[in-house]
Amino acid sequence: MAGCATERSQTPNIVFILADDLGYGDLGCYGAIGVETPNVDALASQGVRCTDAHAVASTSTPSRYALLTGQYPWRKAGTDVAAGNAKMIISPDQFTIADMLKSRGYSTAAVGKWHLGLGSETGKQDWNGTLDEDLSDIGFDYHYIMAATSDRVPCVFIEDGKVVNHDPDHPIEVSYKANFVGEPTGRDNPELVYNLRSSHGHDMSIVNGIGRIGYMKGGGRALWKDETIADSLTAHAVKFIEENASKPFFLYFATNDVHVPRFPAERFRGASAMGLRGDAIAQFDWSVGEILKTLERLGLEKNTIVVLTSDNGPVLDDGYQDQAEELVGDHRPSGPWRGGKYSAYEGGTMVPMIIRWPGHVEAGSEEGRIISQIDGFRTLADLLGAEIPSDAAPDSRNYKDAEYVMEMSNDHTLSVRDKDWKYISPSNGPEMIQWGPKIETGYRPYDQLFSRQTDPGETVNVAAKNPETVARFKQIVDKER
Repeated sequence: MAGCATERSQTPNIVFILADDLGYGDLGCYGAIGVETPNVDALASQGVRCTDAHAVASTSTPSRYALLTGQYPWRKAGTDVAAGNAKMIISPDQFTIADMLKSRGYSTAAVGKWHLGLGSETGKQDWNGTLDEDLSDIGFDYHYIMAATSDRVPCVFIEDGKVVNHDPDHPIEVSYKANFVGEPTGRDNPELVYNLRSSHGHDMSIVNGIGRIGYMKGGGRALWKDETIADSLTAHAVKFIEENASKPFFLYFATNDVHVPRFPAERFRGASAMGLRGDAIAQFDWSVGEILKTLERLGLEKNTIVVLTSDNGPVLDDGYQDQAEELVGDHRPSGPWRGGKYSAYEGGTMVPMIIRWPGHVEAGSEEGRIISQIDGFRTLADLLGAEIPSDAAPDSRNYKDAEYVMEMSNDHTLSVRDKDWKYISPSNGPEMIQWGPKIETGYRPYDQLFSRQTDPGETVNVAAKNPETVARFKQIVDKER
């Protein structure tokens, strides 16, 4: 919690807004071109804008795992990008940030994209009944979520362990191994893909005229419409705030908008000069505005900590023909940083972070110190005077005590950043992403070291000239691995 007061205070509400695939440069207050984000910009003007904030990983599932558990994802098997029928990745015996806040009297909720698994066994969830393990087992009093991402089946909302609007006449079946007999796919039935065609992959089951990853049968009236996802998630987030306005609450609001398939509501079409991806950013900004207006309407804005950030860096073509690459123009989704989603370069994990807490955070200020999302757990615990088990949040520190941050790329290459240097461990992976996105991976079979002072764009490897610094970072990697 950069810029937050260190002394104990009246118990503040906490709203954590986590965007999906939103880059450092995708917001007006971070220099966006071609899209306007007035609500997020207003939030920044009322709080602190962090300029060196990091997700732990450059992909979704491991990034979110670290944020909620305070544990680095490479310490636990199964934390890579999850299928829609993955079992619960955070186990019920783990102490989460939601558990910590419940111990301090908070009502807790998760609304939006989950992507951390459901049920006790992979591929054996009862989508037509009640899930045997869900978010209630890891500290959340209420949840209204998407099981994974909008490009993965099952394409239904889940509320408190049950599929919303379950249709008994169309029971749900899900597989990530084989299609169901007689069910069309984007690969074999392109004539049925009428809303958004794929550019690579995303050609399995078709839902709402869009091909997905994975196979699904049934659903009926429970199937979502992509163009109303933001409306639905925002409405449920607002409702939770309204119903808990009289007591401390924690809302984890994980939006979907910028993640593929980008298919925003009709009223946002043409809101930007960048096509569907820009329009999806405008839709995200609207959702933020609805949350902020609700806090103000209920008189809660002065005693609510609002944190806004993203799960990883940006990507343009991530599987659908939405012209994100063709229409990006002069806009730089990663801002001044090299790389993007999946990458070991800074663009993979350098994310926007805005924090507003009136009376405790200086309005319109900037925070330049290095920050990792994983440290939010310990920072909040210290702020609230919460005691946590000795084995909980093992990798989370108070942000003031952090001398460096760890970063993990798609292939598990580990990097270390401090205020002066960026070190990338050796990797034998390809120099470019191989399955479609035009993104540099940062993988090289040798040590890489970049000066933050003279080369923030990571263009000149100075490892050979700084052997002692490289040795120091290699020791950190060995320790943290």
